[in-house]
Amino acid sequence: MTTHVINHRRRESVSPVVTPRRLRVHGLSAAALHRRALVVRAVLTVGLCVVLFMWWTNASPNFAATPANLTTTIGELSGMIGGYLVCAQVLLIARIPWFETSVGMDKLVLWHRTLGTAVLLLIATHVGFMILGGMLLDNSTPWAEVVTILTNYPDMLTALIGTIAFFAVGLSSARLLRNRLSYEAWYWLHLTTYVAIYLTFLHQISAGVHFVGNPLNRAVWILLYLGTAAAILTWRVVLPAVAAWRQRLRVDRVVIENSGTTSVWFSGKRVDELGIRAGNFMLFRFLSWGHLLTAHPYSISRIPQAGVLRITVGALGDHSRRIRELRPGTLVFAEGPFGHFTADRASRTKILLIAGGAGIGPICALAEELTARGHAVIVVYRAHSVEHLALLPELALMPGLRVVPVLGRRSQLGYDPLSAPALAALVPDMREREVFICGPAGLAMQMESVLRTLKVPRRFIHREELSLS
Repeated sequence: MTTHVINHRRRESVSPVVTPRRLRVHGLSAAALHRRALVVRAVLTVGLCVVLFMWWTNASPNFAATPANLTTTIGELSGMIGGYLVCAQVLLIARIPWFETSVGMDKLVLWHRTLGTAVLLLIATHVGFMILGGMLLDNSTPWAEVVTILTNYPDMLTALIGTIAFFAVGLSSARLLRNRLSYEAWYWLHLTTYVAIYLTFLHQISAGVHFVGNPLNRAVWILLYLGTAAAILTWRVVLPAVAAWRQRLRVDRVVIENSGTTSVWFSGKRVDELGIRAGNFMLFRFLSWGHLLTAHPYSISRIPQAGVLRITVGALGDHSRRIRELRPGTLVFAEGPFGHFTADRASRTKILLIAGGAGIGPICALAEELTARGHAVIVVYRAHSVEHLALLPELALMPGLRVVPVLGRRSQLGYDPLSAPALAALVPDMREREVFICGPAGLAMQMESVLRTLKVPRRFIHREELSLS
């Protein structure tokens, strides 16, 4: 096994790591986070119950009297539920602070994806059953019924355009197509969701039988959509713009760590007031050619100290590869911080941090904070070669930290250097440690499986997916 154990306490060629005087260690406990996540689920469920009540109080007594009536009713109900879930789906990623601190951005994104699938199924059900119900009622062909609906109901053409946009966005998020699209293409296609919501909303208000004849339902529905729009404008546009103006964040310098990893240092006004903790990530939009049109999530590799902070980025795509082309002085629009992958989650004295690739960035920040808090920390650092080890001199200067680089490709080594027996040999007291994992998705899932094999309780294993797509 190609490993090197580093436990340096002296390296005078590198500037020492300065431990912050005041570390934020009073985050929410795991139990508190669980309770708040339940509250979020309860709020969404109550909203769904309100929608069902709105439908029930305005439903015809004969809604299931004939096949045509029942089919039409299913179409109407699926449309109402789909319309509600669209708002819920958007609110989950509206950057509402209470939602994010309660659930975590990674879980909110997961819920958003799950609801997206449900919304597409409900829209397909709504369209299909409304056409089928009309066919049964009018004794017509599918095409004739489509023409009848488009010509006899208000705002149907805009609803058709919006529906097509919904399916285009949904298909672009499917794994097969998503892997073939660049993040930038996916991002801009995803923004058409807001246009689709507006176009289909007009149809709901002007043609929905549960709204046209019921002023109360109509008012509640309008308030739901206006509230959703207000949340998006407030937490994704206005407040981030105000924060960016107050911070005046700029690129201070760009440091090439190795062939595939780059660190970017930022400076700005009130950087120390951002409330960033080790393990957090932020959304960065650089006001520079090739970066302006999209915002990307990057983890913090050095929390703010003396007015500067740092991210460490792996060259995984066009945007991250162009990071090293940034010039000092470039303005930066930063949103956040986000995430629950923080030292506050640690409940044991002994900690194991597992890093791979650019995951060394947040792991480095966590190591700094955890060692400063007195934890016994080991960092297992997976890399292809010595040349791929970034931030190693900085880790080496942290007092009491043990770093274990695990080098080599499995295809070259002929075995897995992080199999359960291998990891147990590297860290004999594994079952006494709490584990934080950060790296490529494949490595993270593999390590979770290995840790479960080694009987590490699930509650002591922490990882967070850094993806908004």
